[in-house]
Amino acid sequence: MTGPLVPFREIVLKVHSRCDLACDHCYIYEHADQSWRTRPKAISDEAISRTALRLAEHAATHALPSVSVILHGGEPLLAGPARLRRVCEELTAALDGVAELDLRVHTNGLQLSPRYLDLFDEFGVRVGISLDGDRAANDRHRRFADGRSSHPLVLKAVELLRQDRYRHLDLGLLCTVDAANDPVGVYDALDALDPPRIDFLLPHATWDEPPPRPDGSPTAYADWLLAVFDRWDARGRPMPVRLFDSVLSTLAGGPSLTESLGLAPTDLVVVETDGTLEQVDSLKSAYEGAAATGFDVFAHAFDEVAAHPGVRSRQLGLAGVSEECRRCPVVRSCGGGLYTHRYRSAPEPSPGAPGAPAGFDHPSVYCADLAALIRGIEDRTRAESVPPAVGHPGELLVAQHELTRSMLAELHAALDGRGGEPWQEAWELAAAVERGSDGLDAVFAHPYTRTWLAEAIAAARGDRPDAPDLAERVGAYLAAAVLRGGLDTAVRVRHRGGVLVLPTLGALRLGEPGEAEVRLAEKGFVVRTGATELRVVRADEATGVWRPVRRLGRDGAPDLALDDVDPYRDLFDAPAHPGLGRDEAADWSGRLAAAWALLREAVPDQAAEAAATLSTLTPLDGPFRSPVAAPYGYGALGIPVQGAPEALAPTLLRGYRRATLRALTEVADLYALDGAWLRPAPWRERPVPFSELLAGAHERVGLAAYDRRHLDHALRALDTLEDAAELTVGGKSLLTTLRAEADRVRHP
Repeated sequence: MTGPLVPFREIVLKVHSRCDLACDHCYIYEHADQSWRTRPKAISDEAISRTALRLAEHAATHALPSVSVILHGGEPLLAGPARLRRVCEELTAALDGVAELDLRVHTNGLQLSPRYLDLFDEFGVRVGISLDGDRAANDRHRRFADGRSSHPLVLKAVELLRQDRYRHLDLGLLCTVDAANDPVGVYDALDALDPPRIDFLLPHATWDEPPPRPDGSPTAYADWLLAVFDRWDARGRPMPVRLFDSVLSTLAGGPSLTESLGLAPTDLVVVETDGTLEQVDSLKSAYEGAAATGFDVFAHAFDEVAAHPGVRSRQLGLAGVSEECRRCPVVRSCGGGLYTHRYRSAPEPSPGAPGAPAGFDHPSVYCADLAALIRGIEDRTRAESVPPAVGHPGELLVAQHELTRSMLAELHAALDGRGGEPWQEAWELAAAVERGSDGLDAVFAHPYTRTWLAEAIAAARGDRPDAPDLAERVGAYLAAAVLRGGLDTAVRVRHRGGVLVLPTLGALRLGEPGEAEVRLAEKGFVVRTGATELRVVRADEATGVWRPVRRLGRDGAPDLALDDVDPYRDLFDAPAHPGLGRDEAADWSGRLAAAWALLREAVPDQAAEAAATLSTLTPLDGPFRSPVAAPYGYGALGIPVQGAPEALAPTLLRGYRRATLRALTEVADLYALDGAWLRPAPWRERPVPFSELLAGAHERVGLAAYDRRHLDHALRALDTLEDAAELTVGGKSLLTTLRAEADRVRHP
């Protein structure tokens, strides 16, 4: 097994090994492993103490901020209040000052009473109750040994837990699915109890003992759960449902929220009533001894269990599922299903054909159900799940602008008053400027604003609120916003190096470092430093002391800033040009305009879209290089000053495609980030990370419209992406758009 050891964050502590119900679907008493028969009924004092010490030792070793302990059984309340108090006291004392302790109990509720709940309130033990729906559904399996119904007593327990004095302890309801029950009736019965959460559980089954399918449908459980999903969704999703929330999370590129789905490594260990340490006890459904490790709390540390091959096999992510599952496009959401449900014993081989291997290297016995459930939820939620920025350039600009604003607010929060009076004055002035004009929007939409914000936030978090030049830069942004917005407001700006840079406008040479006052004036602006006054008549005209940010906007080219002024522009692979002379700038902009004309003729739609979304081109010094999108902020490209229009045209197009995808990934989850999954790329000899494959496909689809030589690589990359499990709903929508683009090139 490879990879670092995964510490346990969840401990299932069996405090009693017997039960007061005789549920015929119980994996502990009715399935393959019968080890409960040899366990002591209640956990001993010594086992409690050793468990608490082992857990504290484990938490300290791995610096865990918190651990969860689930009191379990059998029926844990049969241990009685005194024994449960001992458990809570030992655990609380051992974890004090080491890690936060999250205590829970899973119960059938029959024994629940105020004396238990008062105890749980004292120690913060939250309570989950098992209930399979209305009386008919619940009594299908959850009966007493003599056949009596348990439903009335469970409802009584739920009502007790819902009382105001205990409601904060309510963890929700656990419901085991039976496809023979009415799904809507089951959901309505649970919903009527106003639980804080519902957890639907598939009954434990294996390929040896498959789940019952009353109508013979291979997707009976998916159909049942989708009927519940529709009811839950139609009612406004009034409470979290962990199974559904997990699927929605993974479809959006997020983590799994349950052990039964997804590829997250297991971090759970079981402590039996005799102190034996075992793997997840659902394995008892597979075969006798399947959960055993050979360890116990008296002689072994939790780390020894964490290194056990059986535990490690459930911590391998994609590598830990069967080959068939690894090829499946829903594997990120499904994760191969619960480990137990994959088990198959070695069957007798048929004549001339070997039998399937014994063990867990198989898809889940619920494979068809899980695939249908995930695809069903995706189909139902696709419209609401695709981020607006995907496929809509205007929405992407809006999302990027909001991201910049959120970074400004993040900087303000990170400073937490440590920016001093200059920052507070600037913050108040920014609010006034925003109320008076749209100048602040124009300045904060500039791509290099994000570069500064990212560095400033990092500095503030590092307890260095004065770096990088916080007061100086904020003042410069506000001065530029005031001038752009036409506001008659004076702004004080600190400057260093004798140069005052006004973002998006230009740079003014002042001589000595210090403080200046910037104010709007007729046909320009005025800058005062002490007794000296400098007047800039036109912001777009260069003088001996004023170097403006030039604009492209000639010969039909878009009105883009040619920024060789901003101090935060030097963030590309090649160095930023220190500043173009008049003739050099005119020559470069002329070649750029000619390149843009080539794009308008060859790829008019992309050229128009780029013109509407790009804002800034920065000249790069040195030999010709591939274009680079700005690491922060949508809209800036670094373009070499060398190159004929025929070379600059595909350079601009390539840069635009890169900038667009980078911007999309900043505001939308297009693919999962939970694994370095490698995929073949037609332009590389070796497999590449998924992000590189998607970026290469996105770029080459756009370039293929300009030069069909890129089409073959683009199509082959799209074919590889088609069945990729990493793609989210938003990523699949982008892929559909790319496929349509490529088809238009193939069939013009």
